[in-house]
This record gives sequence, structure tokens and C-alpha cells, in this order.
Amino acid sequence: MNRRAFLKRAGAFTLALLGLSGGTIYYGREIEPSSLEIRKEAILSNKLPSVFHNKKILQFSDTHLGFNYSVKDLKKLVNLMNSRNPDIIVFTGDLIDNPKYLEDHNHTEIINALQPLEAPLGKYWIYGNHDHGGYGTETLFSIMESSGFKLLQNSHVKISEQNQSLILAGIDDMMLGKPDLQAALHQANPDLFTILLAHEPDFADEAVHYPIDVQLSGHSHGGQVRLPIIGHLYTPLYAEKYVLGKYVINNKLELYVNAGIGTTRLPYRLFCKPEIHEYTLHAKMS
Repeated sequence: MNRRAFLKRAGAFTLALLGLSGGTIYYGREIEPSSLEIRKEAILSNKLPSVFHNKKILQFSDTHLGFNYSVKDLKKLVNLMNSRNPDIIVFTGDLIDNPKYLEDHNHTEIINALQPLEAPLGKYWIYGNHDHGGYGTETLFSIMESSGFKLLQNSHVKISEQNQSLILAGIDDMMLGKPDLQAALHQANPDLFTILLAHEPDFADEAVHYPIDVQLSGHSHGGQVRLPIIGHLYTPLYAEKYVLGKYVINNKLELYVNAGIGTTRLPYRLFCKPEIHEYTLHAKMS
């Protein structure tokens, strides 16, 4: 977003907030941003192998460390996620708000916060637009790798148990990366149940043309500030069509858009609580 467009949108935010009571503004800044919700979803498919029935995937996204979100907050989040006993953990981008944050803070603290996350079938992540830039791209890769996360950057993994498998793929960020879905799915078996991690939700209009069953995204923050009747006031580029919750595209692709954890640009959340997604897989038995 250019400076003029950002100032215009920020002005709209400010005017909307000024129209609210002081108590509502306090709630939007001090209360709701820390009122984390667990959004539970069931993913059903006859393509899911029976061994994955009742397996649990946890998704977290958009922590934006450095803008109203601290490593201490991250540690609390990790404890909560571990208490859910996930089988797979996925992070869908924007760990930091600005790559400069990595110049000024101890990387070991971030690693020590993320490392305790436990998932027997693996921890996976993708870049968001805030993660790229400067030397942040390489540094963040090192941090996440040291934390036990595997990067899916235009690549995929086959997750297997008892000789049954599913595919988990990921693409690079649309805004500052080089997403390549063909490369991500290269040599992946199209008959296997396939989940795609894509930071920007509007990528679903591309993903729907490929053998992908589910796309998990973040980026939108759900609008971050939502008003009754009006809904969200603003979402970033590539989160303008799909903003929050579940969508079914062309009766084929299920898209889930996570509202994220942190905030950016303005330190408010209003009628749009931070969340993690908890997906329970259900294999349709014939």
C-alpha cells in the first residue's frame, strides 16, 4: 500500500473509532486484542485416510511480534496450543511486524518460545509479507528452523502414518515472495488429500484450479476492526475477497481464513477477536 492510501485508510479507522465511546475504544485497544478464541472446525472428506480420522491440526497466524505483541505473549500462546494436544501445527505467516525487529531483539528468546511446541506429525510454516524484506527472510528462516519448524516455500511434504498419507503444501508470499504452485505440487500424488498453506486468502482463486482440497490462510486479520452491519472497514491487498471464516469455492475447495493473533498499523481489535484454528479431520467411512 502506498503512503497516501495508507493515510486515507488510517484516517477512516480513526474517524470510526472517534465515533465510538471512550469505553469501546479502551476495550478495542486493551481488552479484545488479548481475548484469544479457539475456532473449531471439522474437515470431512472421503479422500482422508482412515488413520487420520480425528487427527487434529492447529493453525496460528499473524503474531506480528514487535507491534503490541511480545515474546512473553508468544510463550503464553505456545502453552495454550500445547494444551490442545495437536497432531500437526501450521503457522501461516507474519511472525514479525517489521524485519528490523530481528536486529534489535535476541533471537534465542524467540526460539526458546517456539521450540516447546509439540506435534507428533510435525510443525510447518510459510512466509508472510511482513516476514520478507531486509535480511529478515534469511534470519527468520534460521529462527524457525531452530524452533523445529519446516518451511514449505513452494514445496510440499507427504505426511504418513501406518502406510497412509496426505499432502501438506505451501507457497511463498504473494506480495513480496515468488509463489509457484506448480513447483509446490511437483510430483505430489493428486489422488491424496491435499492441504495448502497460503498466507494471502485470495490465492484461493488460483488454488481452486489445482488438486487441492483445503487452503489455510491468514493475512486479513479478519479486518481487525469490524462494525455492526458494516463489517470490516479495511483488509490488505489479496485479502479483499475472502476475509474471515470458511468459504467453499466452486463446490470444490474449502478455504479457511484465520483472523490472526496480533495487530498491525493500529493497535486495535474490535468485534474481531484474535484466534487460533483447531481443525479435526474426519475420514468419511464407506
